[in-house]
Amino acid sequence: MKVRGIRGATTVNENSAEAIFEATQELMREIVRQNDIDIDNVASVFLTMTQDLNADFPAKAVRSLPGWQWVPLMCAPELSIENAMKHCVRVLIHANTTRSQKELIHVYLREAVALRPDVVERQTQSTGSDKG
Repeated sequence: MKVRGIRGATTVNENSAEAIFEATQELMREIVRQNDIDIDNVASVFLTMTQDLNADFPAKAVRSLPGWQWVPLMCAPELSIENAMKHCVRVLIHANTTRSQKELIHVYLREAVALRPDVVERQTQSTGSDKG
């Protein structure tokens, strides 16, 4: 097994605790599902949010998922870059896996599909889904 990084991002409609919570959980569930992640193999999770989001910590949403309360989580603000996507939550999961870099599925949901259309296209082809 090697430690690999699995990326993902999503957006929220508004700066509210509920919106951040729902979108973050949806993103984490989808990353876990598509990569068949065993939580015991997760070393840590790094979460960022664009600076227009400050209603709550995305780590709270992850920690409330079954089995995630013991995983080290860290939140940080995303860089404030002119014309960058707004209302965006990003995640980087460090996990032990036997999968190669090429086999990992990075997940981009909602408006965040625009961040990495190349990854979303590959994801759609590998899963047969057009969910994004």
